[in-house]
Amino acid sequence: MTLDDTTRRRIRSWLHAVVLLLSLALIVFISYDTFTHRPFLNNHVYMTFQFWVCVVFILDFFIQLYIAPDRWKFFRHYFLFLLISIPYLNIITQAGVVLTNQELYLVRFIPLIRAAAALAIVISYVSKNKIVGLFATYMAIMVIVVYFASLIFLQREQGVNPDITGYWTSLWWCCLETTTIGAPINPVTPTGKVLAFILSGMGMIMFPLFTVYLTDMVRKYMKAKPKQAITQKS
Repeated sequence: MTLDDTTRRRIRSWLHAVVLLLSLALIVFISYDTFTHRPFLNNHVYMTFQFWVCVVFILDFFIQLYIAPDRWKFFRHYFLFLLISIPYLNIITQAGVVLTNQELYLVRFIPLIRAAAALAIVISYVSKNKIVGLFATYMAIMVIVVYFASLIFLQREQGVNPDITGYWTSLWWCCLETTTIGAPINPVTPTGKVLAFILSGMGMIMFPLFTVYLTDMVRKYMKAKPKQAITQKS
């Protein structure tokens, strides 16, 4: 069956919307379990929901592979999407693999990487300007990463780090680390130290992108100004 570009675009749009909605539901689940200190492995509803969400993610990959004009090119470019869609948490639980609570908590976030990727693709579709699209995509991904990092930092540091008194302290630390200013809170766990490195790296990437974005906006404004002057004279 041969599909035209318009049909392909519509199918992709619907698939991305489904992926984003399911991902939001996963975020709500993970946030609730983190704030209430609920053991997620004992939460049958969450484990079942996460499994079927991952199944939908896998179906999304193969449907897009089927409708792609060049299937081999699509497979090579997006194979990582398939890997991060696998329900690792359910497989680990059923196989009886023993992991630490820290490792299990991190595994929960693997499907949400797929959500961030889908969000980036949606923004790139909507944005007509490549620079604006790149900036908006990075901003959206950065917000998602900061939120996830704040949940992980809270879960790992609270109780062992006296400076972490609650979620807002964790979020404040993540925001300051992203700005590369640094927070007056030192992580004490290996996970916290890794998060500090990742967030600082994102912040350093952000400044050049922000500069390029501002330069592009100023260039457009200066280009449009003479046209407005000519229009007013005429």
